[in-house]
Amino acid sequence: MAFDIDVLIVFADRDNETTGKNEPGWVSHFKKFLELMLTQVLGAKPNILLKGEHDSITAPRLDNVGVLVPVLSKDFIESGHCLDHVETFFKSIESTTKNRNRVFKVFRTPLSVHEQPPRVRDLLGYEMYQLDPDSGEIREYTDYFSTEAERQYWMKMVDLAYDIYEILLFLKDNTSPAEVKTIYKRKTIYLAETGHDLSVQRNIIKRELQRHGYNILPNQTLPGNIADLEKLVRKSLEESSLSIHLIGSAYGEIPEGSDKSVVDIQNRIAAEKSIQAKENNQEFTRLIWISPNLTHASERQKAFIENIKRDVEAQEGAEILQTPLEDFKNIMREELEEAGEKRVSPETRGRSIYFMHDKIDHNEALPFIEVLQRSGFEVLMPEFEGELLELRQKHIDNLRNLDGAIIYKGKVNEQWVRMKALDLLKAPGFGRKKPIVAKAIVTGSASSANVESYRSQNLRVIDGTRNATESLQNFLQEFKA
Repeated sequence: MAFDIDVLIVFADRDNETTGKNEPGWVSHFKKFLELMLTQVLGAKPNILLKGEHDSITAPRLDNVGVLVPVLSKDFIESGHCLDHVETFFKSIESTTKNRNRVFKVFRTPLSVHEQPPRVRDLLGYEMYQLDPDSGEIREYTDYFSTEAERQYWMKMVDLAYDIYEILLFLKDNTSPAEVKTIYKRKTIYLAETGHDLSVQRNIIKRELQRHGYNILPNQTLPGNIADLEKLVRKSLEESSLSIHLIGSAYGEIPEGSDKSVVDIQNRIAAEKSIQAKENNQEFTRLIWISPNLTHASERQKAFIENIKRDVEAQEGAEILQTPLEDFKNIMREELEEAGEKRVSPETRGRSIYFMHDKIDHNEALPFIEVLQRSGFEVLMPEFEGELLELRQKHIDNLRNLDGAIIYKGKVNEQWVRMKALDLLKAPGFGRKKPIVAKAIVTGSASSANVESYRSQNLRVIDGTRNATESLQNFLQEFKA
């Protein structure tokens, strides 16, 4: 179906006022850049028109328009004419079979869900304003080619252009974008909404996953009240076999009727889904990335992050990583490549022990390893040389296959030990099919362990400064029970 106008941009007049330097207004800049982007992906120049509050350049019923792009702002929602244009377009497509995803809302300034026109509240939005990552303040772009513009404005512009491109193809040849991509679809992924500080990072991951053919949920704006939000999140998670959660400095928006943030709520519901999936022998995996840079995190956000790290239920079925984003993306790709093909643990007859230690403590650890081997145990050990992903995959394989585990604390710091202890708690999420028989921490001569904190995690604390055989004697008795 051909339309006279491919894209109609509707805006409030004040949002396109010039600066006095003979520069185009904000909306004119937006039209210019969108036109350039769409020309590149379409291979031909699209017909894009601007429609201010009082323009009458289009058909009164707007039935000659393919895609509508309302530029939302405070002035837009206070303009009866702008709201009428949106309503008119929706009415023009209600009687057609081509009414799917033909409205793409663009935010010039932040608006809450309740401030937005009812017709567009559930649609995904494209935030085209400049957000200071440290203060959270909104500023006008003075340079569209600055580093901040590249990170925020242009990334959203690329997404918008590709999404409009797919719909224009659909409108012209009656082929659904979903049908075009069917051959590439592998699985549905729940990519949790984030705080404002990680919107760019989430956008990067979303775009990469979509380009590889994954179906990403949620595919609409999350509702502003707790009841509707939880309903949508649960439904989306039911359709997903993997959820990805990005956690940064910002606690996130708190929906009406709740005292928890959207970020917190999504993580809680995903944890519940993990428990249900485990009980029903279903495939469901969670990846939680915590930003290494939490300088500006509030006390409440710090408490939320600590809870994730410590709470067994919050970790259920989850892999928690606090690494650079690129490392996380590599790990995410690895998880997706496995695509549910969790490796089956080989038969070890209940006699394998994973002796976790750092390279710096290897010589001190050798006497304990020798005692275990002489006692008839298969000793699984970490590797220290090779690529990051290869080393990590070896670690995960050992967590899947072990019968017992020992963490050796010599010269390493408390953080290293805590992460290994957390990995033991997360081991079921890596595809384990059996319980861990026994687990312990062995303290070396250079160690000063926080004994009580480890005992609270059901870890036996062994004084490794004594004879190795004597130190391990009680631990090995666990395997004879």
